[in-house]
Amino acid sequence: MTAPMQGFLAGKVVRRLGFGTMRLTGPGIWGPPASEKDAIHLLRTAVESGVQHIDTADAYGPHVAESLIRKALHPYADDLIIATKGGFTRQGPGQWTPCGVPAYLRQCVELSLRQLNVEAIDLYYLHRVDQNVPLTDQLGELEKLRTEGKIKALGMSKVSVAQLQQATAIAPIAAVQNPFNLLNPQSADVVSWCERNGIPFVPYAPLGAGKCLERQVSGGEKTSLTPGQALRWLLDYSPVMFPIPGTSNIAHLEENLRADVSLQR
Repeated sequence: MTAPMQGFLAGKVVRRLGFGTMRLTGPGIWGPPASEKDAIHLLRTAVESGVQHIDTADAYGPHVAESLIRKALHPYADDLIIATKGGFTRQGPGQWTPCGVPAYLRQCVELSLRQLNVEAIDLYYLHRVDQNVPLTDQLGELEKLRTEGKIKALGMSKVSVAQLQQATAIAPIAAVQNPFNLLNPQSADVVSWCERNGIPFVPYAPLGAGKCLERQVSGGEKTSLTPGQALRWLLDYSPVMFPIPGTSNIAHLEENLRADVSLQR
């Protein structure tokens, strides 16, 4: 059975196939892109092609991707969701250190508000749980920011079912973002939990850095898939699935948005 191509995310009905912006930065997810003009054009093309969910993070650059989104898309369309994340510090290319200190998370939110030029963030994720800070402190601070009107909806990234069960006792969780694709279905239990609780699941790395485009079939043979087929597998897997494929290439963007071939679950 084919799932509908739209779904409810952070208070809006949007196209479930979104766009991730991590690849719009420089090497190692650090610094500006080779061409800011091309990155802005790609973002505008994505939205003009029907994308209604843009995913980013303060750590992408840092703040480079958020700045590009502002330059390309502000003022934002009413039916567009901009989701961002906080909770990492960056020391250089490829270096990521979780930091869930409440004061730091508040600073992250304030800076993202400024970079995106919004009064409230549509969907804000705790980018990674900091194992050195109680989860009640991390989510508790973000929940304060939500009640203050600076965050509209709160999400979590790379979490287990146990962490989600703990989290929902602290704050309402509006979305979950974990790695999930044809070759990496390890978060299937989290997807099932999201289905039971009516919470959107946003798979990052939905194409597995391109590795999903060769699929093992019976007899040990391999079959090639288009990005659209691999993404359609995700869309058909569950109605709570909101993939966010990313690219810095217009042709790849157009190919990703051709998620039009249904595969069996």
